[in-house]
Amino acid sequence: MKEIKIDTDYITLGQFLKLAEVIQTGGMAKWFLSEYPVFINDEQDQRRGRKLYSGDKVNIPEFGSFIVM
Repeated sequence: MKEIKIDTDYITLGQFLKLAEVIQTGGMAKWFLSEYPVFINDEQDQRRGRKLYSGDKVNIPEFGSFIVM
């Protein structure tokens, strides 16, 4: 599980994808979320505005598992 460190209270799913280097630009988030399943704390969620907090676990099949720190 790869740790992704944030300096704020939360990060949006779209920002997270870029920070985790799953996508190259923030503009790719909408497309990526429509093509690939993303699970946050074992629940599927495709909202790029979803807020992720420290301790949240993100699993993206084919890309890996991450934890927000």
